[in-house]
Amino acid sequence: MPPMQLHWDIFCHVVDNHGDIGVCWRLARQLAAEHGKQVRLWLDDVDSLRPLCPAVDVAKDRQLCQGVEIHRWAGNVAVDRVGEVIIEGFGCKLPEGYLRAMAQAATGPCWINLEYLSAESWIEGCHGMASPHPTLPLTKYFYFPGFSAATGGLLRENDLLARRDAAAKCRPPREGIDISLFCYDNAPVGELLEVMTGSPSPVRVHVASGKPLTAVQAHCGGNGPWQFGELRVIPFDPLPLDEYDKLLWRCDINFVRGEDSFIRAQWAGKAFVWQPYVQEAGAHLVKLDAFLGRYTAGMNHLAATAAVNLFKAWNSADNLRRAWADFLAARMEITAHTRRWSQGLAERPDLCTDLVKFCATKV
Repeated sequence: MPPMQLHWDIFCHVVDNHGDIGVCWRLARQLAAEHGKQVRLWLDDVDSLRPLCPAVDVAKDRQLCQGVEIHRWAGNVAVDRVGEVIIEGFGCKLPEGYLRAMAQAATGPCWINLEYLSAESWIEGCHGMASPHPTLPLTKYFYFPGFSAATGGLLRENDLLARRDAAAKCRPPREGIDISLFCYDNAPVGELLEVMTGSPSPVRVHVASGKPLTAVQAHCGGNGPWQFGELRVIPFDPLPLDEYDKLLWRCDINFVRGEDSFIRAQWAGKAFVWQPYVQEAGAHLVKLDAFLGRYTAGMNHLAATAAVNLFKAWNSADNLRRAWADFLAARMEITAHTRRWSQGLAERPDLCTDLVKFCATKV
């Protein structure tokens, strides 16, 4: 019988307001809700969680929300106890005092570096790799989310696809298409809207606040909503995570970025376009190619070409008009393939369940 490992500490350094905190928050609440763990989520920027979870009180340094203890992480946190499992979100550096307390714990804790998601094959050889601390009696394990059985899987609540499918049955028919837009500030938003303006049928673009909306405002002027022929552009305020999932389910095409919304777009089972976070030396384009190689395998040639071309055009601002037209023409096949893709991914254990099992073997 593996140890219970009841107490988990997750440390999250917020970098871009949505991706890191989105992943850590989903993991924390799933550990509590589905695995009965007592989870403390240490955040250096509690304010950033508020849009994703409106119940959070940003004035409090410590609070309980959706079964998770949320702690403000300010400097070298006072340690009253060390978790049996410690998650270092995306390589954030643990407080020195906490690290020393880990080393002094009667039972050595399981220390995990939760890495960024990638479809690159090299992560399969690094998933689960041990890294002994140079001076303390501690070992850190690298845990890589991923798309193959040799990786740590993807975050997915156990009822997610059932809720998605139930929502689809209640959706009334609509004329035209709905598109969600969530992107970084270097995406060719203005060019995309120009292309859509010529649509012969209704197109509704739902634009996330922040960088996407700023880009739209810079192109269109004013604060919206905007109407250009059959194109309507509609801003939306930050949504709690579950409400954002529902938006992805309602839309016909989802433009997503980073990691959290990227994963959720795949679970939505709709056509989508991904913008990875820009990295030095074009490393993000390597990630993009690696994902496209896995995702389009089994897709018919025309649809695969259309998907690849639009993903690349969205990330390079090159040939976007032609790529958009081809993507729209292949949308139904791409949507059907994405649904099959999500069903295939769901046949593997989700990241949270896999992580619980992984940690049980390390103590």
